[in-house]
Amino acid sequence: MDAILVVNAGSSSLKFQIFEITGTGLRRCIRGQMDGIGTKPRLVAKSADGDVLVDRRYAPEAVDHLPDAIAETRAWLMTLEGFALKAIGHRVVHGGPNYAKPILIDHDILDTLATFQELAPLHQPNNLAPIRLAMEINADVPQVACFDTAFHRGHAPHTDCYALPASYYEHGVRRYGFHGLSYEYIAERLTEVAPDVASGSVVVAHLGSGASMCALKEAKSLETTMGFTALDGLPMSTRPGQMDPGVVLYLIDQHGMSVAEVTDLLYRSSGLKGLSGISGDMRELLASSDPHAAFAIDHFVHRCALSAGMLAAALGGLDAFVFTAGVGENSAPIRARISERLAWLGAELDPAANEVGETVISTPASRVRLYVLPTDEELMIARHTLALIGTS
Repeated sequence: MDAILVVNAGSSSLKFQIFEITGTGLRRCIRGQMDGIGTKPRLVAKSADGDVLVDRRYAPEAVDHLPDAIAETRAWLMTLEGFALKAIGHRVVHGGPNYAKPILIDHDILDTLATFQELAPLHQPNNLAPIRLAMEINADVPQVACFDTAFHRGHAPHTDCYALPASYYEHGVRRYGFHGLSYEYIAERLTEVAPDVASGSVVVAHLGSGASMCALKEAKSLETTMGFTALDGLPMSTRPGQMDPGVVLYLIDQHGMSVAEVTDLLYRSSGLKGLSGISGDMRELLASSDPHAAFAIDHFVHRCALSAGMLAAALGGLDAFVFTAGVGENSAPIRARISERLAWLGAELDPAANEVGETVISTPASRVRLYVLPTDEELMIARHTLALIGTS
């Protein structure tokens, strides 16, 4: 069968899915990932029916880095029979000022994307690594890059600029926004679940290890919390979110920190992990009795509430609020606490519906509807890839 492979590579995991190309679109066949790279490597893949196809553990030194994970995953994929690979779709976090839509990759484009690595050091190098390898091994298979920044590229320039001399904007120093593939999927999904709401003013909260919010007007991005890099906006697992840039100057000037040291602090040692001193995993923080864990959660909820108010102001009102991604989809306590802070906008939570994670978690009387919608970035990548190879 003709198929599309979707690859989403991160610093400690390599996620992949295979979609069959059918006469009516796409059918998900396999979903898998190699996680715990360098610590507790494990390759797991399941069929669309949930049957386990592989569950293999490795010694840490056997899968020490992403290239090892790519090699082991590719070796297993090569054992599959019946798939004729027509294209590989990749999540690429940063498209910079150059790319506002999915694109077929060649070596020149790959080199250009590599120039944006400093803007997303946790993501971009890992996103590009499997593309390079695939281009070497499967030179005849089209590679498609789908950008997390693309969904936000329709913003008005005065909302995406920083208050710097105009020449900096022309050189690409501007607010890009991220998690665009997730927001694009939720915008489409909302038109199916609640078309009357989807055409109005909606805030979507993508709350996971990385976290941001997006204001949707008529299912299009109007404003978002992230900016030039994926450090901005909400506090995250290991990233601080919005911060006075003067802090960076202070750390360099008064503490003698190098650029590399500041980069490590902001990308790997801050956020929930830095505040709590325990973990960047919300599940561990919620289960902990340590007051530092509670403090980190309080900060997270507070910043989410502030950002929700900012985005509601950008929209000129609010019809609905959507929770998605790992924390948003699975943490009833976090949803409850954020919803409580939205009461001034007219949101009223249904505790029973929230506890079991129903699609609608607001009461019938709530002026702002509250939703829980699972995201599906991989499906969006597959759709974009199919559309592109179908017209190339």
